Amino acid sequence: MGRSSDARDRLVRAAARLFLARGYQAVGVDEVCAATGVPRGTFYYFFRSKSELVNAVVDRHALALWARLEAAGAVDGADHAARRLHAVADAVGEIQAGFELRFGALVGCPFGNLAAELAGADESVREHLASVFADWEERLAVLCRHAADQGTLRPGVDPVLLARILLAQFQGMILLARTGRSTVAEIPATLHQIIDSHLLEGAGA
Repeated sequence: MGRSSDARDRLVRAAARLFLARGYQAVGVDEVCAATGVPRGTFYYFFRSKSELVNAVVDRHALALWARLEAAGAVDGADHAARRLHAVADAVGEIQAGFELRFGALVGCPFGNLAAELAGADESVREHLASVFADWEERLAVLCRHAADQGTLRPGVDPVLLARILLAQFQGMILLARTGRSTVAEIPATLHQIIDSHLLEGAGA
């Protein structure tokens, strides 16, 4: 088998699926190779370590998230920033519903799961995850600043702080759903309420 980019992609896709289903620590390199038919030697041609693989998995999930947000209209734009914030909430809910359908259970957020497992154990992965969270937070902050400029935020609301609050709420609602404290349907519903609580009445309609 050649050391092709296709082999690398299959390794990353398989690892993304296995890590979501069972967690990083429970899945070894041998299992990822067995799931793809890629020899162990080829794995180490592409990745010097399992940490490098998980960083590639993080990148894959991040690209999928940005594409999903763009498709939902939840990206930076000069108009209707409040509606775009609500579109982010819808996109988060749809992603989690898709995971539940695919895996037959709530598997959580790929970034949050890996952060819980590895942030204190692997500095490379921690830094990689931190950069993704920072990117997501900045994307939210852009929308929040536009909402402020458009006069749709309540007086006294700090757009940058609101972006961090929303990111934390996304992660918190997903975690609660995963532990059985809420359902997938409640994730976007609750997020919409949180967003509306920071907007002037009717601004998100």
